[in-house]
Amino acid sequence: MATLEIRDLHVSVDTENGPKQILRGVDLTIAGGQTHAIMGPNGSGKSTLAYSIAGHPKYNITSGTVTLDGEDVLDMKVDERARAGLFLAMQYPVEVPGVSVANFLRTAKTAIDGEAPKLRTWIKDVNKALGDLEMDPDFGTRNVNEGFSGGEKKRHEIVQLELLDPKIAILDETDSGLDIDALRIVSTGVNRFAEKGDKGILLITHYTRILRYITPDFVHVFVDGRVAEEGGPELAEELEANGYERFLKAGAK
Repeated sequence: MATLEIRDLHVSVDTENGPKQILRGVDLTIAGGQTHAIMGPNGSGKSTLAYSIAGHPKYNITSGTVTLDGEDVLDMKVDERARAGLFLAMQYPVEVPGVSVANFLRTAKTAIDGEAPKLRTWIKDVNKALGDLEMDPDFGTRNVNEGFSGGEKKRHEIVQLELLDPKIAILDETDSGLDIDALRIVSTGVNRFAEKGDKGILLITHYTRILRYITPDFVHVFVDGRVAEEGGPELAEELEANGYERFLKAGAK
């Protein structure tokens, strides 16, 4: 099974006033068959962690390591990280005018597998994935995310997840902006991916509502660029009841 290991990761961003430290020594291990939830207040570094792993150029790794099955992720280009088995579902999926969903998905699948999928089989796979996410097959002919509602964009992210079949999925606030029905549909897709048994999931969220549908094995509380506490699903229930106050106070000491 795949294992993503993050060790003592420090990350900064460039500002007008010089480098600003965001992550301050993150340690985390996500193994195949495990679902990890990261929760924390705004500005705590949750999304920075996701984009740093994925290779966003905005984020500067100042120290620490990230490995996937022992291979140095930080030494890989963005496309190499995807081919190695990393997947990022973005909080704000971008529109790609002029590129159809079907072509986008087939190009991505070809890049990851090293060969193009057989067209007849691929069309069936795409239509099944769209159907599983309760999206009309006509979505395959539309431009990527152009004119999509927030829920449609997030469902399209999970369509990508199902078809590209990575080792480790990083889901950055996949639940944001979803209504009740879309949240259920997206969560079912994530659970279907997890049920393969050898997949690792890192789920970043502000709220516990998605955790009513997706049960994490581990919950990590992020405060000020660090993991302040770790536990099981009961930790999410505590956060729902009491918020982040005690962790913020502890971090201020």
